[in-house]
Amino acid sequence: MVNNPHVILVVDDDPQIQDLTAHLLANNGFKALKAGCTAEADAVLAGGHVDLIVLDIMMPKEDGRQFCQRIRQTSRIPIIMLTALRDDIDRIVGLEIGADDYVTKPFTPLELVARVKAVLRRVSDGAADHAPDGSRQYVFNDLVLDVDRRRLQRLDSTEIDLTSGEFSLLLTLIESRPRVLSRDQLLDLTRGASSNPFDRSIDTHISRLRKKIEPDPRRAQIIKTVRNLGYAFSGKVEKLNRRAGR
Repeated sequence: MVNNPHVILVVDDDPQIQDLTAHLLANNGFKALKAGCTAEADAVLAGGHVDLIVLDIMMPKEDGRQFCQRIRQTSRIPIIMLTALRDDIDRIVGLEIGADDYVTKPFTPLELVARVKAVLRRVSDGAADHAPDGSRQYVFNDLVLDVDRRRLQRLDSTEIDLTSGEFSLLLTLIESRPRVLSRDQLLDLTRGASSNPFDRSIDTHISRLRKKIEPDPRRAQIIKTVRNLGYAFSGKVEKLNRRAGR
């Protein structure tokens, strides 16, 4: 039995890049859909299931940043942003507003495919393996991280919205505690083959996570910075394994 391919929506106002990207993804086993602007992307999203969006930043009218910000208000669909800008600030801003990853133009085919596979893997990792046995959960502070449902909630059931990258980073830190992980190790563990030793997005994800889970992000007590080494999860954690049907 053949598995249905992942559906990737390519949003780019440059027809040549749009066609080349869609062709590349199709040649690597994905089903590629195309949109030349965010209005066309809205129509595609309204018309059916999409697993991931490859989104250009520089577009007329509503640009990629605005579109990403709007999508994040209602959806957790993974987003990889394409940017011709090499300034770290532009990439960090993309991550701050909810993008899961970014690729700088011009990009190599192998890099884009690796990034797409890594983000999709982060989204689905663990769900198939653990679903038959029930729900695996980590409780810390007033928070509950549900591994199989890939969600973070407060004890009062208020849900905290995490991107797939933030979820994977938090889970990696929890399951590695009290070990200190360097930025390179965190990139390897959360991105696999697509990691880049000069990528600063780990710092951005850590900053965003702290804003969401720390009582005072400026004086972090849950995710600690270990100077010259990396990061470590220092919160007290209780692991729960709830069997299905209970």
